[in-house]
Amino acid sequence: MQPSDYYLLVLNLIPVIGVWLLNWSAQEVFLVYCLESVIIGLYNIIRLSMAAAARKKDVWNDQAAHESEVSGWFFPVFFFVHYGFFIAIQLSIFLSVSGLEQSIGIKNAWDFIIHLPRYLSPNSQLLLLAFVVSHGLIVLKDFVIPGAYKTAPMGALMFEPYGRIFVQQFTVIAGGLFLSFGAGKLFITLFAVVKIFFDVVVDYDRIIRIMGKRAENARLRKQ
Repeated sequence: MQPSDYYLLVLNLIPVIGVWLLNWSAQEVFLVYCLESVIIGLYNIIRLSMAAAARKKDVWNDQAAHESEVSGWFFPVFFFVHYGFFIAIQLSIFLSVSGLEQSIGIKNAWDFIIHLPRYLSPNSQLLLLAFVVSHGLIVLKDFVIPGAYKTAPMGALMFEPYGRIFVQQFTVIAGGLFLSFGAGKLFITLFAVVKIFFDVVVDYDRIIRIMGKRAENARLRKQ
């Protein structure tokens, strides 16, 4: 395990300790987990923008018979629109299934995002900040400092967050049902275990490197 893996391990255990021993609200921790999807998306826009600035163009579909290069800036713009729409729907589903719209008065997903201090206690805001810092440090260590933005295929970068989000979508919707039945602490524990597995065990950077090598080999075969 890398040092950043240990950091993520500790970070994912903090909410479990908080809800069981420190009387944190399981509902608020649930909301912070929902917002992690937004954090991951924002950092991915930064990664894509860095790659676009460095490379100008990249292949849109390296599996097509005839590769077509597009402007590198197409990738962050497309991701912003597509991922933003996806997150808006996902947050709406989360809030509705969990019953938080009625229980704490959240009007909609947009109201929740722009009025975070209204719905999150200081402890939950610190937890959210910890997620922001942790993902930022990981991007800095694994993407910026090694210069991965110069070589990583932008298509792989663009779709990499969706793997995490699909898992999160399933577990959080299930967790919403736990919350509605008053089993929030149990859900937070189970969800933390799932997150630890996908955050620590699954090596997303290795996947990107493999996809980059595959794309390069495909270009060489076509030359």
